[in-house]
Amino acid sequence: MVEAMKKRRWAGRLTLLAAILGFGSVAAALIAALGAGWGAWHFGVGFTVLRYAFFGAIAGIVLGLVAALVARRAAPRLVLLNVAAILVAGAFVAFLGSQVRTARSVPPIHDITTNLDDWPRFYRLTVRDDNLAVIPDMGRADLAVLEPRERWKAIHREHYGDIATIRVPWSVEEAVTRARALAEERGWEIVTTDPRNGIVEAVDTSFFFRFKDNVVLRVRPAGDGGGSLVDMRSISRVGVSDVGVNAGRIREFLADLRRGDSRAG
Repeated sequence: MVEAMKKRRWAGRLTLLAAILGFGSVAAALIAALGAGWGAWHFGVGFTVLRYAFFGAIAGIVLGLVAALVARRAAPRLVLLNVAAILVAGAFVAFLGSQVRTARSVPPIHDITTNLDDWPRFYRLTVRDDNLAVIPDMGRADLAVLEPRERWKAIHREHYGDIATIRVPWSVEEAVTRARALAEERGWEIVTTDPRNGIVEAVDTSFFFRFKDNVVLRVRPAGDGGGSLVDMRSISRVGVSDVGVNAGRIREFLADLRRGDSRAG
């Protein structure tokens, strides 16, 4: 009887600790991300909390497994709580782990465009002063000898060579209208729409940290057989690497625009 009570107490203590680490780590991560997005603290603080929350969640998973084994006979009702903590913490660890893997698989740049020799310019939106000032050489001697802007171009060509100008069958005005409608469908904040000059500027804001990326589309007459040429540029306002977000945004947007996936027209 005394031994059973001891096991129940241990099961309860381990379960409590597993729940605190499992659920608490996820809660801390959410608060860190949302607080950074609201401007309560710098996003660097949020990233630091995420790092600790990641390891806290792993500890919660391990303790949850141990607690579940102890509680299996001593306190069966606690097993479900441990399983819940393990699932929640596990989902968080898997999500954050996938983000880390993605970050390591993409180059450390944050300015992506379809045209490296004549990139689209922003009119109302601005580009930060240090936009191309810090371009890591990725430990490669061939990149280290280049100036930052040329290093950026070399990395961009190597990793994002598939991102290029597209041709659409519409006039400049119609292409701009379709592009704006597609941006609105994505929930982007429209800043500029100029059908005459073929310009659309918008801001895309991430959900948690509320990171804002500046986007510009430039549409020009094709000049040989009709239609228009569309270029696009997407830049993160903060950070060195964008975890591949800007490249993904351009690929998906231009693919949808080319297919005519818009309510416009």
